[in-house]
Amino acid sequence: MSKVVLPTKGPLLSGKGWTAFFVALIVVCAVAPVLNIWVPVDSPLHMSDYAVALVGKIMCYAICALAMDLIWGYTGILSLGHGLFFALGGYMMGMYLMRQIGRDGNYKSDLPDFMVFLDWKTLPWHWTFSDSFIATLILIVAVPGLIAFVFGFFAFRSRIKGVYFSIITQAMTFAAMLLFFRNETGFGGNNGFTDFKRILNIPIATQEMRMTLFALTGATLLGFFLFAKWLIGSKFGRVLQAIRDAETRVMFSGYNPLPYKLTIWVISAIMCGVAGALYVPQVGIINPGEMSAANSIEIAIWAAVGGRATLIGPIIGAFIVNGAKSWLTVAYPEYWLYFLGALFIAVTLFLPNGIVGLVRKWVSREKKPVSPEPVQDAAARRSVAVEQGVEPDALASLPVDAKGARA
Repeated sequence: MSKVVLPTKGPLLSGKGWTAFFVALIVVCAVAPVLNIWVPVDSPLHMSDYAVALVGKIMCYAICALAMDLIWGYTGILSLGHGLFFALGGYMMGMYLMRQIGRDGNYKSDLPDFMVFLDWKTLPWHWTFSDSFIATLILIVAVPGLIAFVFGFFAFRSRIKGVYFSIITQAMTFAAMLLFFRNETGFGGNNGFTDFKRILNIPIATQEMRMTLFALTGATLLGFFLFAKWLIGSKFGRVLQAIRDAETRVMFSGYNPLPYKLTIWVISAIMCGVAGALYVPQVGIINPGEMSAANSIEIAIWAAVGGRATLIGPIIGAFIVNGAKSWLTVAYPEYWLYFLGALFIAVTLFLPNGIVGLVRKWVSREKKPVSPEPVQDAAARRSVAVEQGVEPDALASLPVDAKGARA
């Protein structure tokens, strides 16, 4: 019996990949802060506060797109409800930021303003640990992860897949949105949380704090990228791709798909929760609108535009789509949704592998080696050329008759 040789595990990143990684890390952690804080405003190199807020927000979206790639691109699970996990992480951070306001609110009360307005006398039970930053960090991970675990366990155990799974994820998100819109739930109703003052008792509106959040978001995105790269290159990642391509064969090979699908589902939900927690202090607001169906669908669009199963593609897609959105919503606000729909259709029909897939196709064409002409064919061509009195290279351009002979 022949011995099966498994493929050797390659490096996490190539030399050029590590170079690009550290360049990106230096840009977000050092170059951008310098351009924003120390470069004069009238300088063409100055990075405006608007640009800092926009790029910081898009980096949060890019984390969600990367999470979508793990479950859709590499596992074949299309979720249309990951906006829920993004919003849950945002609400956990928002609750802490509301408690940090203290008595600086409009009503000068220890309770958040919306609770005073609704005549609440005490904090609800789920606000118990909201004044602790450490507890908030734990909840940012635990709440989206726990809800994803419960939902995924029953869905994957029932072997719900395909479009049916996508529909129930969107139904789950829509139900949560309706719940958070209610004032009695203690999440601010349709207004949500806003008017944040401090984080860790440091004013949140200062330029230094904004750049700290910006650099932290960029470092988190790069860290998640490395983690996803390592995960996909491991045995666990190979099983995920096998589940995507032929789940039945994976079961016949002795693997139970349930723990693999459930694990990657929970990991992706936690990534979105962390992205939401980083998003809220930079944007300054969180409300149930973040759970809308359109927001969850946009996450899938970012992954599709950039290129599924590439890791870097969804990040690129998030930057391209949201960059275009920020411009189009100002220049042509009434046509933005039509553009988004047309973009998704165009990518589905003409770019099934996304932008990264198209670039890789071009590069492979340019690097495709030219097959050398067989020695016997070259010798035959030279002899025929001598007989016909033409140059050997010119013979290749002569027409061929029905019998295959040169005219």
